[in-house]
Amino acid sequence: MARRVSLFEHLLRKILFKKDYVKVDGSLIALPDRRWCGPDFKNDQYYLQSTENEVKRLIDNLSCSKSSRILDVGCGQGRLAVGLTRVLKEVIYHGIDVDKDSVMWCQKYISKHYTNMEFSHLNVYNERYNKEGVIFNNDFLFELQENSFDIAYLYSVFSHMTEEDMRIYLQDLKRVLTNKGKIFFTTYVEEDVTNYEVNPKDYHVYSETPLHVVRYRKEYLLSILDECGYKLLNFTYATESLGQSAIYIEKK
Repeated sequence: MARRVSLFEHLLRKILFKKDYVKVDGSLIALPDRRWCGPDFKNDQYYLQSTENEVKRLIDNLSCSKSSRILDVGCGQGRLAVGLTRVLKEVIYHGIDVDKDSVMWCQKYISKHYTNMEFSHLNVYNERYNKEGVIFNNDFLFELQENSFDIAYLYSVFSHMTEEDMRIYLQDLKRVLTNKGKIFFTTYVEEDVTNYEVNPKDYHVYSETPLHVVRYRKEYLLSILDECGYKLLNFTYATESLGQSAIYIEKK
């Protein structure tokens, strides 16, 4: 006679063997409560389609191809990486994030199946995502070789980062990118506002949580990019999650 499983054992098994992913159309994606970028991304089909849309964005705007080497700063749970496996199949990719749990998830479910995709933890301070990280300064360097990537992708990264830290990232990305390397990023941008503001109280996505919204005046942001050695390729206003704008730039 089979041994009867106790309620405690049943609950323990449920906890131990609970899947921390969802499989949709052949791809493993993070559970809804682990996904960032707004409420729409909680929907499995919407999220999966968004992974492909991000790759198509890079193809259409930054000439991304199977031979491109892609750096994903703020990779989260591998949204771009999943899209790359679906659209371009084989591509050299490196994802980094200040959130260690997200990096570990990607290593477990993406790197395990795609050896050309690497993920690493960037242990720097961010008031919103990594308060235990190391506070970095103008001497900061990514642990990446010079001229090692053609494209850098930063979705909803500068929208939750101070202006000073954004400048530091932009300076070192110039070192990491190849000649004429390109960057896509998003943040909150408006015309008739102060140059730079964190959590503006009159804004449509106001919140008191740390670095919830970092907003720039458009001309001021463009002047920063110019100072850091980039030229603007394209700008689309409020086309991204929660009203962020999309910015495409290239090394001068």
